[in-house]
Amino acid sequence: MEMSKANQIQIGMLGVIIVLMLLQMSGVFSGGDSSLSADARQNLTGANTAAIGQPGQGVPSATGLPPGVAPAATPPTSAPTAPAVDPNQPKTVMSFTKEEFDFGTVPEGEKVKHTFKFKNTGKEPLIISNAKGSCGCTVPKWPREPIAPGASGDITVEFNSDKKTGKRNQQVTITANTEPANTIVRLVGNVTPKAGGAAPAAGAPAVSPIQIQPSGQK
Repeated sequence: MEMSKANQIQIGMLGVIIVLMLLQMSGVFSGGDSSLSADARQNLTGANTAAIGQPGQGVPSATGLPPGVAPAATPPTSAPTAPAVDPNQPKTVMSFTKEEFDFGTVPEGEKVKHTFKFKNTGKEPLIISNAKGSCGCTVPKWPREPIAPGASGDITVEFNSDKKTGKRNQQVTITANTEPANTIVRLVGNVTPKAGGAAPAAGAPAVSPIQIQPSGQK
């Protein structure tokens, strides 16, 4: 195994010191010259110490970085996200089989899950850039990859009814390269309070009521 440069320097300096000590013992250095020899040994020792480094100083670490410098942390790999919708991107059509699901009546605390099915009935790839619930209790999951023309997809919505009693109209706003850009799907129904829980006050307006137009459209 090859010696490191620091070890080679150390051995060389020790050899010089030994030679000086032998010369002193043989009488080459006498009288006032003895102090010169001592100074020489001190200077050589100091040079040797600087070469090999003090503990924790000047000695390369296994990482190749100076002592006391920690290697940079590797940034965490982020989850893939859907590409942002370019306002100048060609538009397409997102057609849902049904934009509203009535889950009926459920007890408070029950989780309601429903999958909304849609199809790209346009001529361009459909890109969903975001889907957001009307509150933190309504969580959607949507496809992140583009949907080809004629292809279908699913958006699953889960509603947590804990502390959400009374009539419910939970909305999810879907943003995509459509015209208009936002499409809304809904979970509607009624949540009965837990035993001992406070029921909605009589005559209180329903949460996010669904408005029915004369044409029958919501």
